[in-house]
Amino acid sequence: MESFLGFITSCLITLCATPFVVRFAHRFNLIDDPDKRSHPANTHKGILPRAGGLAIYLGIIVSSFFFLPIEKHLLGIFTGITVLLIMGLLDDRLVKFSPYTRLLLLLAPAAAAVASGIGISFISNPLQAIPNLPAIWQPAVIRLDQIVLIFDFLGPHKIILLADIFAFLWIITLTQVVNWSKGVDGQMPGITLVAAITLGIYSLKLYGQGDINQLSVAKLSFITAGASLGFLIVNWHPAKILPGFSASTILAFMLAVLSILSGPKVTIAFLVLAIPIADFIYTLCRRTLAGKSPFWGDRGHLHHRLLDILGWSPQQISLFYILGSAILGAVALLASTAGKIIAIILALVFFIGLIVWLNFFGDFSKRSGRDNG
Repeated sequence: MESFLGFITSCLITLCATPFVVRFAHRFNLIDDPDKRSHPANTHKGILPRAGGLAIYLGIIVSSFFFLPIEKHLLGIFTGITVLLIMGLLDDRLVKFSPYTRLLLLLAPAAAAVASGIGISFISNPLQAIPNLPAIWQPAVIRLDQIVLIFDFLGPHKIILLADIFAFLWIITLTQVVNWSKGVDGQMPGITLVAAITLGIYSLKLYGQGDINQLSVAKLSFITAGASLGFLIVNWHPAKILPGFSASTILAFMLAVLSILSGPKVTIAFLVLAIPIADFIYTLCRRTLAGKSPFWGDRGHLHHRLLDILGWSPQQISLFYILGSAILGAVALLASTAGKIIAIILALVFFIGLIVWLNFFGDFSKRSGRDNG
């Protein structure tokens, strides 16, 4: 019941804060003007406020104070999203951060989360899905908490080396994945809404099996989902406000840490986010093979291909991402560990294949104009 109340509270706070955020954005020039900020990936027209992350931040922070105990993990999360909010608002105002600067700045919130004790102590072994392998290659999990470095600096501290490195890389990578998936109105908050609900349901399932720590994770998941829904309502086409760098990174950061907390659920997050992850992998490879920087934007993402090649509307593209993520989320909740890994492989192959087909053969699927027969 508290998880549902957290969801509703976060949604309403985000939704009600948006008109004030819009005024704040116009007052401090946190706006997107396509005429002044030309970018090949832009899909909207007109001047729109970009400070959507502020409304999401308020929804998550205020709701968390009502429904969650304040402990070190939560303080690490608050620190991380506060840094992301400041970074995002500065980027919206100055519009001077290069993709490399943005990537470097993501190190700070990831470090805050890891320093608070959020680490991936084990991962599911992907070799489980391969039959007839020797038993030594088929343990249920791969432990990442075996190497521990202990040091003293104003008190005793320890670094769980592989667990912390893996968590650090996962947070930064997932933040980039989601940030690259905000190309059309409603796309990004729709994806994060489904992913957060999926993680929340799974945490409740583990809580029902006796893991009491999962109740707080479930509450935080539904709070994140509520903020996503509240923003989705105002970001649905035609959008009243854009996410900007802060909204996408805050929600992605939340998904990353939620998939780690109290027993890693990285495979679940990976599966439910398979569409944007497939787009991320293909985009990195495509830009690198073309001799371009993998971090400079262009108009080659899946959502751009659906928009430009198939002529889909922003609403259709957002629904494609939302429904696709929901189907994959259902598989993630119902399948075994080996089944999840097989589903991840199949989903990546299918969606990367779809992107390749749209890029190389998509012209055959273009809608004909009225005068073209």
